[in-house]
Amino acid sequence: MKMTTRSHNDVTILYPEGKITLGDGDQELGEAVRTSLEQGARKVLINFSKVSYLDSSGVGELVGCYTSVKGKSGELRICGMNSRIFSLITMTSLHSVFDVKDTEEESLSGF
Repeated sequence: MKMTTRSHNDVTILYPEGKITLGDGDQELGEAVRTSLEQGARKVLINFSKVSYLDSSGVGELVGCYTSVKGKSGELRICGMNSRIFSLITMTSLHSVFDVKDTEEESLSGF
């Protein structure tokens, strides 16, 4: 998995690319969020538009990211999920935990 990061005002936006599965991208996602928090970020947006696949290990890491951000009194939002990933998030009822939007612009609005 490849990870790109950019800032928009006081929001850190992470762009994972590829698969987030056990042993392939799951730990990188968590590490990127923790590094952002260590650098002072408190508003984190993960844009999944270039993620092709997410398994249960990736979902677990995403929950860990949420816990890490909340532990620093921050806010985590996610956007850009394909229909399969969105179905997985919905099936696990995590759509009620995460602030999920279709686009990056929607997520950034009112952050």
